[in-house]
Amino acid sequence: MEAHDGMSAKIVQEAGFRGVWASGLTTSAALGLRDSNEASWTQVLDVLEYMADATTLPILVDGDTGHGNFNNVRRFVRKLGERGIAGVCIEDKLFPKTNSFLGEAQPLADVAEFCGRIKAGKDSQTDDDFVLVARVEALISGHSMEEALRRAEAYHAAGADAILIHSKKSTAEEIFAFTERWGNRAPVVIVPTMYYSTPTELFRQAGISTIIWANHLMRSSIAAMRETAQRIHEDESLVRVEGSVATVKDIFRITGNAELEEAERRYLPAKPAAAAVVLAAAGGSLGGQAPDQPKCMVDIRGQSLLKRLAGTLRESGVRDITVVRGDRKEAVALQGARMLDNDRHAETGEAWSLACARETIRGETVVVYGDVLFRRYILDSLLTSSAEVVIAVDTLGTNEASSGPRDLVAADHRFSGDYLDDAPAHLRQMGAGLVPEEVCGEWMGLARFSARGAEWLREEIAALEAEGLLEQADMPLLLTRLAARHPVRVKYFTGHWLDVDTLTDLAEARNFT
Repeated sequence: MEAHDGMSAKIVQEAGFRGVWASGLTTSAALGLRDSNEASWTQVLDVLEYMADATTLPILVDGDTGHGNFNNVRRFVRKLGERGIAGVCIEDKLFPKTNSFLGEAQPLADVAEFCGRIKAGKDSQTDDDFVLVARVEALISGHSMEEALRRAEAYHAAGADAILIHSKKSTAEEIFAFTERWGNRAPVVIVPTMYYSTPTELFRQAGISTIIWANHLMRSSIAAMRETAQRIHEDESLVRVEGSVATVKDIFRITGNAELEEAERRYLPAKPAAAAVVLAAAGGSLGGQAPDQPKCMVDIRGQSLLKRLAGTLRESGVRDITVVRGDRKEAVALQGARMLDNDRHAETGEAWSLACARETIRGETVVVYGDVLFRRYILDSLLTSSAEVVIAVDTLGTNEASSGPRDLVAADHRFSGDYLDDAPAHLRQMGAGLVPEEVCGEWMGLARFSARGAEWLREEIAALEAEGLLEQADMPLLLTRLAARHPVRVKYFTGHWLDVDTLTDLAEARNFT
């Protein structure tokens, strides 16, 4: 299967193919160049190095004409060997080449001269298993079957390990005629781009060794990128495309971020990992739930809402999780998490629940509501912030109708709409009663405290307790008071989170994941 960079090579392997075709056409196209040797052979080598690092599959390189005469071929082959490339295919045309499907009757190389390129390549290989495939362009250029066979035999005698017979007919008649007369004297490779409707089983019956699907990953990516770009340009929004494109998490998976994280744990000095406190004590149910099932345990595609939330925390390295439960606490369960109980959940607020976990707030800590979901990048952004206290605020919250009290945010700096705007924003006030002119967004129920910020948080909890306010205080009041004493950074986001309060929210949550 064709690939043109490291990512596409990984996708080829993931799909189950047995080898990679490093296409000259698509490698050039990925660089924005024509398939006319506009990409130098050293540029091609750079791409191949990334591809070889990205996959364990053997890579057969489209070497065009060999990038020149015999001298270029032998140097190219040596460099391919240094990069662990399995083989190269060179075609019997003149340098610089023109793509086979452009124009008619393209001139072919002199047979004896091309045989010299083959011999030079074979003499220069550094691995006995390296394969040199000779591509016969006679049929493409309008020559006879006899000429194609004559060239194939000469190239085989010169040392070619296989023959690629090329055709631009819409049926495979030429291919089958060639293989019948060739008699399997050497393996035959084909590229059925034009005669794609021929069943592969017929190729097997004809004794063909290898099929190259030559350019379809590039062509499919162009179609997908064009559609996505046009939609975003038309909508000036990501709403229509976000659910139909690969997730950022998928990019991380394909490119091996898990291996990097493991290597970081092995080789880097240990950094105290952040802990999390999940506030899940409040009552509340959604329609259709069992009477004894609290909202945080509602099913989201086979996992509880709480488990989904914990999965996002753990993916970002937050594995020490404390859950403060209350309402129907026996039903609240999360493997690997510490459970603390607010047995006064019916008469106390969120700050009291947080106070139940105050002894766990000793270093970097994430505090999050137990009924929210968010994309991992939001949490990662908070974890990498240099602020001592930082909260996640959705700017879209200012435009949505509220079905009840909301954690509205007033800050000293509004979201400008420009992600290059680095001016920091800080919390001034949070609560449901802000006047519309003051509202900058809605708190997502997610905050991160550095070790120092955690000290400030414990101090504020103690202050509320001393003033007799802790029992009824909610998180907006706690954060507002904290912001009056210390800087509380506001990080703006636009959507990509859910507060699961209604059946509509539940339906969106099942699509959100």
